[in-house]
Amino acid sequence: MIYIAHRGNTSGIDTAQENTVSYITQAIADGFDVEIDICKWDGEYFYLGHDVPGEAVTPGWLQSNPLWVHAKDHTALHELIKKNIHCFWHDKDRYTITSRGYIWAYPGEPGGERCICVHPEQRDDWKQFAGICGDNVKQYKEQPQ
Repeated sequence: MIYIAHRGNTSGIDTAQENTVSYITQAIADGFDVEIDICKWDGEYFYLGHDVPGEAVTPGWLQSNPLWVHAKDHTALHELIKKNIHCFWHDKDRYTITSRGYIWAYPGEPGGERCICVHPEQRDDWKQFAGICGDNVKQYKEQPQ
């Protein structure tokens, strides 16, 4: 099972901290993969943020961490793919495919062995997925398998 901290959140939503380098780094140190948002590429740096650019990060930082990078614009998506960074883009799609071949499922959609369950708190069958992504992912990792 892959446990993915949504924007770095592991034990609840913290809008002041999410999508920041320190918060993401802590989630990784605690043993989680992390889904992050990248909303801008300026030719040298990518910028963390869901809607507006926040902290700048290098391609090397993105490549060297267990990240699931949600590109928020097409320019960032193109550059992430060119740089072989694990990424995806979606809007209201029921499913999308990440650049490493995982199926990212919209909350509530059925899944399976290559599928990531987003917001598992909305369902009981989350253990049937390859991984989960949520804001309270720590509680799932601590449950007996």
